[in-house]
Amino acid sequence: MAEPTRVLVVDDHKVVRKGLRTFISVTDDLELVGEAGNGEEAIEQVAALHPDVVLMDLKMPVMDGPTAIAEIRNRFPEVQIVALTSFDDESLAKRALEAGAIGYLFKDAEEEELISAIRMANEGRGVVAQEAMRALVDRSDDEYGVRLTEREQEILALVGRGLTNPQIADRLIISVSTVNFHVHNILDKLGAKTRTEAVSIAAREGLIDL
Repeated sequence: MAEPTRVLVVDDHKVVRKGLRTFISVTDDLELVGEAGNGEEAIEQVAALHPDVVLMDLKMPVMDGPTAIAEIRNRFPEVQIVALTSFDDESLAKRALEAGAIGYLFKDAEEEELISAIRMANEGRGVVAQEAMRALVDRSDDEYGVRLTEREQEILALVGRGLTNPQIADRLIISVSTVNFHVHNILDKLGAKTRTEAVSIAAREGLIDL
């Protein structure tokens, strides 16, 4: 039997942490290994506890979520982070994804959606709440001037649906190495650090349809 996914919960509100702790504790393949109330504590807890996935609030005292995400991803690149916030704030979402968050959800998400996001993050797959994606897409940012090939658009759209590279290879009847090559080029063209950020940029720029 596989080891449970080790989860660290970071939020400055004790009530929120209690709610997250409750549903994680009753999910067999998840294990809560610790909690933190701000970004600085989160970094310390990651160093001490080595979680697989961090659920990270974005608006916190002492150190905010995006700053902590960037530091954790720099020091512990193997740790995946799902940004979790109650604020419909596209600037925070953009900062979190640019910092390296693999996912972005609102706190009012259903428990199954949160559990699925944790599982996907542990597998290296990203998920962004539709509401958050719409906020990102609606932003009037500078044009990237990027052009993706038809194949790159096809692959990125499948990435946006949560498919892994092997699953994309099976779907398109191409090799995994070919998918890896295209994904690398996509990230490079879009200046994205993660697959999730690449999807949000491409959707915002009208390069793909979700």
